[in-house]
Amino acid sequence: MLFGVLAGQDARVPLSRNLSPDQNALESHNLGTLRIGWLGNFSGHLPVDPQVLATCGTALENLKTIGCSLDEVTPSFDYSSLWKAWLDLRSFGVAGANMALYQDKQKRKLLMEDACWEIERGMQLTGLQIYEASKVRTAWYQTLRELFNRFDFLVMPAAQVLPFDVDYDWPTRVGGRVMETYHQWLEAAIPATMAGLPALAAPAGLSTTGLPVGIQIIGAPGQDFSVLQLGHAYDKAGRYSTRLSQCLPF
Repeated sequence: MLFGVLAGQDARVPLSRNLSPDQNALESHNLGTLRIGWLGNFSGHLPVDPQVLATCGTALENLKTIGCSLDEVTPSFDYSSLWKAWLDLRSFGVAGANMALYQDKQKRKLLMEDACWEIERGMQLTGLQIYEASKVRTAWYQTLRELFNRFDFLVMPAAQVLPFDVDYDWPTRVGGRVMETYHQWLEAAIPATMAGLPALAAPAGLSTTGLPVGIQIIGAPGQDFSVLQLGHAYDKAGRYSTRLSQCLPF
């Protein structure tokens, strides 16, 4: 229903496309044999909690149940450059969007230390650095575009860590690795984001401690509705969305 509202051509949005998805097609679509590439933790490049990987590994069996073939794959890429490119582009955008708050001395006092750090970092970036970051983003897009010649969808963890206490600022260590920034524990969002690809987070069950884990289904350019179709079939097989975390108060 949400997709039906969001999708469609709109002259106010330059990259919008003329899509008219049929909600009933979620049920009637014949998936056939789909080739799924399991990205996992990118052969160790992406720090992920072992429990997250283990839970996702079990959930992948539901993709086989609905007729998908599954193969592990790690795209050949300089992942440190991908992280730096995303960090530069993000800092650039954060600085531009929040400059007025930062320049107001009274409002700056209300900003978190991490927010001030990122604004200041963005202010120091040069045009050439942003250009180089854009080049990396383009190279990453081309890398995944070629990967979709072999696979219909890519799958990876939706998050790198288990849910944590609301009073905890952010995870400083993930999978035994120290986080360099306050948002590196969210690095799992970068692969799809930097390539501008449609991605869906779907439940993958509960950890041994009863906390929810999710997988991320990534589709080829423009295949937004196909991602929803696969996600729907996957959830019908596993029924993970019907399970409540044992740690929730209700």
